[in-house]
Order: sequence, then structure tokens, then C-alpha cells
Amino acid sequence: MSTEPVIARVNGHLGHLTLNRPAAINALTAEMITSIRRILARWAVSDRVRTILITGAGERGLCAGGDIRAIHADAVTGGTASLDFWADQNRLDATIAAYPKPIVAWMDGLVMGGGVGISGHASLRVVTERSRVAMPEVGIGFHPDVGGSWLLSHAPGQLGTHLALTGVPVNAADAIAAGLADHYIPTDRLPDLTLELARGDAAEAVRSLAVAPPRAELTVARHWIDSCYSGDDVGAIVVRLATHPDAAARAAAEVITTRSPTSLVVTLRSLRSAAVLPDLPAALVQEYRISAALLRLPDLVEGIRAQIIDKDRRPRWRPSTLADVPPALVDTCFAPPRDRPDLTLA
Repeated sequence: MSTEPVIARVNGHLGHLTLNRPAAINALTAEMITSIRRILARWAVSDRVRTILITGAGERGLCAGGDIRAIHADAVTGGTASLDFWADQNRLDATIAAYPKPIVAWMDGLVMGGGVGISGHASLRVVTERSRVAMPEVGIGFHPDVGGSWLLSHAPGQLGTHLALTGVPVNAADAIAAGLADHYIPTDRLPDLTLELARGDAAEAVRSLAVAPPRAELTVARHWIDSCYSGDDVGAIVVRLATHPDAAARAAAEVITTRSPTSLVVTLRSLRSAAVLPDLPAALVQEYRISAALLRLPDLVEGIRAQIIDKDRRPRWRPSTLADVPPALVDTCFAPPRDRPDLTLA
């Protein structure tokens, strides 16, 4: 196996991209983003390549997100590398969404954060029996970026709000129900899928191998999710969840109360705003502004410390309650960055 962080191969009419950092569950680095963008640009004008397949090396997952430790180090020192990384990542996600050829994302195993960005905007999104898909950013003082606000705000009913505010992972059936994936194919059929994609139509290849997923639990839970997560007030949402007769609703309330209050308020506003934005590029610009603001707030450093660095799982959020999150602070998260140009996707 190559030691390159991104492996590109062409087999027949298939361009196959493999994210190759299996020890890190293929977490994205700036080098990987640059490499993927360069390869996709080359394949976009290639007469030979008709379809793209994106997979992750190893058996743990397609992609666990971005390099969180690097972001923590950058935030602690007041650096700007994370801003450059997020800008390039958003440009990649926009490229994937508008790509002129079919892109098939093999969402096997763990698919989180930046992994959803790589896969969620692809034209054909395939989950397996091992898939665990999540946008868990509120647990580290961040927000659903990489187009996550766009995807979650356009999920059926309030499913996206539930996934955004809890950050909990979902299985293949629930990912399809929430609009984060399209088809379910068992893992042992990947060789067959690769072969079919190399010689035939992408959509037909996927449909021919797809099977019905198990029952989606989120669909069953719509009766309390849609009612509890309505509105623009996180505090009211938590109260409705905590007092609902369904035990799953009360459990969701308990999860939300462990998340960064600032991130929760910003995330809900981001989703409500994204729902009425004209397109994904507009959502990506808004997300970049939020990311730039949260990079300078204390909860991102503290959240990564508690979850990734020290792993004590006891973040000390500032402010510590939803009621103490200043509305003016939330407003600044949606304004263009003061110290650098706004995001351009060209």
C-alpha cells in the first residue's frame, strides 16, 4: 500500500480516490485537500475518466473529519492555518457538489465532519452496514460546517436539527432517512461495485447492487422530533425534549445539555438561515464566517482539549448556560471576518 495520504488510480472509466490515513481514520489534512482538488480538476477534463469513486483506506471509516489536533494547536497560538484549511475544504466541497461527472462516495464505517463534506455533496452516496454518520461539532465548541448546515437544514422535518444539536452518529438507514445518503450496499459488494463503475453507468451500477436498508429509527421518531425541535430557541427545544413522554426525547435533552451552549445557539441559527439561503455556496460562505469567529472563542480550544487532548470528557464551557450566551456574540459569528477577506469559492 502506498504511503501517500491520497491514492489516485484509474481503472477502465473509473477514477478511484482513496483517502489513505487509516491510523487516523483518514482524517483530512491540508495536503490531502490540495491533492484531492488537483486530481479532481485533472479528471474533470479527462476523456478516459467518466466516474469518480471515493473510498477510505482501512476498515474503520471513510473519514473521521479534519485534523482536530492541528486546529487545536492553531487556535491556542492564535494562528490562521485553520482558516486557510477551512477555506480550501469548503472549495473542495463546492467542487464535489458541482462536479461535471458522477461522484460515488463509499460511506463505510465512520463518516464524521469533514468526511460528510467529502461524501454528502457527492452525486451518489452509498452507506453500508458499518456506516456511522455524524456531525458532532457542537461537542467540541464548533458548528456543522463543510456544507453541513445546508444538508441538515434540508433534511425531512426537524431530523437535521436533531442531528445537529445532539451530534449523535446514525446508522445507514437513518443516514438515508435524513438525506445524508442515498443507497445501502453491503461492504462485501465493494469489489463488484468497483468493477461495474469501471465499465458502465454509475447510477445503474449503484442501483443494481443496492438493497433495502433496515428500518430507520429516525423515521419512527418523527412524532417527537418534529414537534420538539421546532422554533428558533434552543432553550425551549431542550425544555420540550426534557418533558416529553418519550424516553428517547428525554435522552436527547440530556445529550444536548452537555454540548457547548454557544455552539448550540450558533448552530440552530445557522440551520434556520441555511434553510432559506439560495444554494450550497451561500451556505459555505456563511459557515466560513462562523468558523472564523468560533476559532477565536474559548469553547473550541476547551472542547477539543476535553474530547481529544486530555480526554477527560469534562469541558468547561464559557458561557456555561444557554441563557448566558450574548445575542451580540452570536451576531458577530455571522458577520464577515474582520481580519481577512471573506470566503470566495472560485
